[in-house]
Amino acid sequence: MLKHADPILKLCLALGALMGGAGVGYYCGIYLPAQDIHQQTLAMAEKQSKAAEQSRALAERARREQEAQAAYGQCTDSAESAYRQRWTQACQAMHDADQAAFDDCADDLFSTRSGCLAKHPIRPAQDCALPSQTAQSLSAARDQRKAQCAAQLQSAQRGGQ
Repeated sequence: MLKHADPILKLCLALGALMGGAGVGYYCGIYLPAQDIHQQTLAMAEKQSKAAEQSRALAERARREQEAQAAYGQCTDSAESAYRQRWTQACQAMHDADQAAFDDCADDLFSTRSGCLAKHPIRPAQDCALPSQTAQSLSAARDQRKAQCAAQLQSAQRGGQ
């Protein structure tokens, strides 16, 4: 039996070395690269999700900025419109007062139409020259409203950051 033990022992040792080598080969050649690929895949997916989140945040910030700019434009347009409307109302009021003074003069039997026009000229109902105090008051109100619009824009821009 000792005669056959030596080849069996050699065969067992060779088989053991082969199995050990196969295990180490599998670990180094298949398992570790698969783990590395899995780690790289996870890292890449995480980078992509971060990039997508940053992209969404930038898009949201740009949308808020665009809305703030649109709101500012509407606010300043409203201030200008109100300014023009008040200017026209003041012109209309002065025109109506001039017209009433002219009509009173024209109703007098001793006055002529041309004499009344010379004495009481009628200013236009729109785009007239207002007294400086009234014009300054209207301009100051418009400028104050525009300053409020600018403050709202700055507040919206600071709030979005």
